[in-house]
Parts: sequence; C-alpha cells; structure tokens
Amino acid sequence: MTTIAIQGGRVIDPANGIDATADVLIADGQVAAVGPDAGKDASETIDATGLVVCPGFVDIHTHLREPGFEHKETIESGTLAAARGGFTTICAMPNTEPPTDSAAAVEFVVRTAQAQGHVRVLPIGCVTRGRAGKELADLAELAQAGAVAFSDDGSPVADPHLMRRALEYASMHGTPVIEHSEDPALSAGGVMHEGWVSTRLGLAGIPTAAEEVAIARNLALAQETGSPVHCAHVSTAGSVELIRSAKARGVRVTAEVAPHHLALTHEAVMQGAREAPGGLAYDTNAKVNPPLRTPEDVAACIAGLLDGTIDCIATDHAPHATQDKLCEFDAAAMGISGLETAFGQSLSAVPLEKVIAALTIAPAAVLGLDRHVAKIGTLSEGAPGDVAVIDPNAEWTVEPETFASKGKNTPLAGRTLRGQVVATVYGGKVAWQA
Repeated sequence: MTTIAIQGGRVIDPANGIDATADVLIADGQVAAVGPDAGKDASETIDATGLVVCPGFVDIHTHLREPGFEHKETIESGTLAAARGGFTTICAMPNTEPPTDSAAAVEFVVRTAQAQGHVRVLPIGCVTRGRAGKELADLAELAQAGAVAFSDDGSPVADPHLMRRALEYASMHGTPVIEHSEDPALSAGGVMHEGWVSTRLGLAGIPTAAEEVAIARNLALAQETGSPVHCAHVSTAGSVELIRSAKARGVRVTAEVAPHHLALTHEAVMQGAREAPGGLAYDTNAKVNPPLRTPEDVAACIAGLLDGTIDCIATDHAPHATQDKLCEFDAAAMGISGLETAFGQSLSAVPLEKVIAALTIAPAAVLGLDRHVAKIGTLSEGAPGDVAVIDPNAEWTVEPETFASKGKNTPLAGRTLRGQVVATVYGGKVAWQA
C-alpha cells in the first residue's frame, strides 16, 4: 500500500472543526487518518513542523484558456500554477474556443486534464450556445457529461426571460448557474472603476450600478423561481448589501469574492503614475472585470466574507499573453493571473482560519462538488488525498517571471506577501513542493 504522511503540523480542517497538531495519513490516494502519530509508519513523509496543514484549496472560477487560447494558458500550465498555489481542484470556465457548450467540449476538458493535469479539473458548461445569449445550451447533456455548473462567464445573460429559464432548467439538474453580474448597457465603453482615478487618468469608467442592477435582477429571478443563483466576483458594497438582504429573505443565493477585490483598490491602476510625465501612467495589469473598486467597497467585501454574506473566495484566474497587456489601457485585456498569489493576497485581508474555510469546504459546498467528488474540501476519512501545506508567516516577493502560469499579468509584481504554500499533495502524490 502506498502511504504518505504529513507530520507534525497544525491541522486546520474547517469541515470537521479540527484545529490541532496532528499527522495526516494518506493511503492509496485517500485520507486514512488524522491524529497524533497517525503517520508514523508511512512510506513517505513531509515534515510540517511549524507549518499549517489543511485540505487542498478549491477554486470554482478558473480560466484555463484551452482549447483555443493556448498562448495564454493550457490545462497543463494552469494546473501546475494551481498546485503551486495550494489548489487541488479547479473549475474551468467555458470561455474557450470553441466554448464549452457541448458534451464533446466538456469531455475534451476532462480527458486533457486526466492526461496532462497536475490537479483535478472540473468543467463548467455554458448557459447559452456559443455564450451568445440567444438560446439555452443543452443543459441536461452538459450535466450528464460532467459539467458541475453553468455560466456564460464574462458574457452575462442579458435577456431576463432566458436567464429565468436557465435557472429553472439548471435547478432541475441540481446544477447551479454562475452569473457574471453586469449590465452591458451601463458598463459599455468602461475600462475601470468610475471614480476619481478614472477621471484623473481620462479613462472611461464602469459605475458600481452596472454590477448592482444585474445582481438585483438575478436575485429577483432566483426568488421568483426558487432556484439557486451564484454571483461571481462580487466587488461593490451595494452588491454585498443586496445579497445580504436576499439571504435574509430566504433567496437561494451564494456569492464569491476574488482575492484582488479583498486587497486592492482602483488606485492600483495608477501604479508608477508619479514617475510619468503629467501623471498619466497606468498599470494595465490592474485592469480586471469587474474593476478594482474603492477602499469602502473593499471593506464591504471583507465584512461580507467574514459575516457569511459572501460564501467563498474564488481566484477568477485570468492569464493573458504579454502583448495582451503591453498596450494602451483601453486596448488591454481584462484579467489578473491569480492562482499563485491567491493565498498570500487573501491572508493580507482576512484571518487565516477564515481564508482556509473560504478556499476549501465553502467553495465545494457552493457548487455541491461532493456530488462529483465525495468529501471534497475536507480531511475526513475517505476524502481525496488532497492537502495543502502552508507557512502563514513566510514572507515572499511576487516575481511574475517565476510563475508556472503562462500569464505573468499581475499588479502585485515586486510586492511582498505574507503566507506561502510549501507543498501540495493531490490524490496522495506530491504535486508541488518548494
């Protein structure tokens, strides 16, 4: 029997209320035991003395770009980046070419990940054919092929009648709809948050209302149908309050927040502005959708995560090639490469125990992933042998050129983060170790 033990660390398993020094023993790819000396006879060991051991992280919002945009990322490179970030399960968004709107497309992601992936990949299928927002994809076919959720990702379902039907059909299959909440009419032409920074830089802004109007509509539809809806990458104080109120009324809504919306504001766009003539410099790596918002919005997102209004953290890992960002701000692609910085960035805003819960059992519960992988996001006996070993006190400098991801696009370059992943075990095997 193949066994591996992570020994002597502080084990934090939010699902089981464990926070104690113990060993984690993995046998034949599954958690066999957690406790003092549980791994004393293991054939392979990892010394976790002074470190924290927890379930492998789960990301329910990852862009792997394959097929169609392999110059930005591949399933192989993206899953290696995930392993370096402590993630053992990632859910692949469907904005590929072709999009994941058929059983064949879902099966391609599954097969490629099994052959080339360093961690588990669960595909998300499209809500509409071609992500065009005109007609529903065959949601039953997608679910049967293995799609764990439905989303048109950066293309919100603008037609409210179509969105209502999507919620109703998805609910029949027990598969949630993830909605990018944006009113295209309000955000049209905008490239960053509408505020004093956009005014100073002369850039078209995206108002908070563009997100909040869309969320209000989706909450109304979820309440009307009784179907669940998941709000992706919440970024504004108004959105947090809308979701908080809806939950209090019993609406079946869940929400996620990205690490960059917990730790960065729209001022990040002005990075380096003081050195530029006229103060018009900007960092295209800080261009993301939804945009980085105000300090008040950041504080509201943190408060929402802490009080349970926001259920989990999801990276919205969006890798891009250098040429996609090395251009004028208006022309630059939107997105941040976030898998490898997610833990440290989240820890800068939220306590360790909450970060771990928001990256493990919480995202698994949001999408009901235990229907696909039993006991995922936990260290329960019989759970997948997926473990992250982390040093919450280690400080490190973000050097994008060392990322495993093909996407080096991050506004964190040169910054010091506290909290580093030391090793990642997936299915009882070491997927990455520093």
